Amino acid sequence: MKLYIYIVFCALACALLPLQAAPKADKCMKGKASYYHDKFHGRKMANGQVYHRDSFTCAHLKYPLGTVLKVRNVRNQKECVVRVTDRGPYSKKYIIDLSRAAARHLGILGAGWTEVEITPYYSGTIPYKLGPAPLPEIPELNIQYDPAAVYPCPAWMNDSVSAVREKVYRDD
Repeated sequence: MKLYIYIVFCALACALLPLQAAPKADKCMKGKASYYHDKFHGRKMANGQVYHRDSFTCAHLKYPLGTVLKVRNVRNQKECVVRVTDRGPYSKKYIIDLSRAAARHLGILGAGWTEVEITPYYSGTIPYKLGPAPLPEIPELNIQYDPAAVYPCPAWMNDSVSAVREKVYRDD
């Protein structure tokens, strides 16, 4: 009997699992955004990476890890592109937690939170991707070879040595 109840419970859980899936790709979510406190700098996130406050990352409960989102501040119309690397916020008040760099870019550091619109960012181009590095321009070197017999002393001593020699020869 217990096995039967367990199988039914697992079947119901598997049936309800798709209901908790990520929001649709074209759906725009609106709500409040906050940002990570500096005490989380250097700690591991849900994806296993270490959080760095200068990266454009965020925490979201519904979107899969690695999803790229475009976040727009409703008040000042500033936008940034962030990647979901963590789970949260676990408060019903907020829908997304931004990294400190993303919050600074959106202009919410002073207030601590703001109204935002979130849309998945699917583009043919990857934001912030470095392209092929151009080859540096290498200057031509002008190397000359002069035999040592021409210069009995180093070139930097020419003036001082000649002045000393002139003084010595005049004293004689």
